[in-house]
Amino acid sequence: MKHQYTGLKRIIEAFKNSLDGFSYAFREEEAFRQDILLFLIGLIIVFLVPFPFIEKVLLFSALFFIVFAEIVNSAFEGVIDRISSEWHSLSKAVKDMGSLLVLFAFIYFFIVWGGIFFKFLFKV
Repeated sequence: MKHQYTGLKRIIEAFKNSLDGFSYAFREEEAFRQDILLFLIGLIIVFLVPFPFIEKVLLFSALFFIVFAEIVNSAFEGVIDRISSEWHSLSKAVKDMGSLLVLFAFIYFFIVWGGIFFKFLFKV
């Protein structure tokens, strides 16, 4: 699909498309809604606990990476499902790699949050 807008109009239309994507993901993807809930709870913690700025950035990035990974995973799944509902080893591989991306995001989350809270709680 060729873009029909240029300049500021293209930016505005891209933003509208992004909002549509968020709306669709929130409405149709339970995992995305769960990740958004985790993101919001985590964001409250980031702002309430007196961490240094760089640690807040790291905590935020870990939360953001989970949401990012879930969106990519959902996009992979949507494209595969759009192409065919038949089982295929490549389709399974793509869906599994999308799932792996989400797993890596959660591992990153636990490493960052665990490390920062360990340091905070034990004054290391």
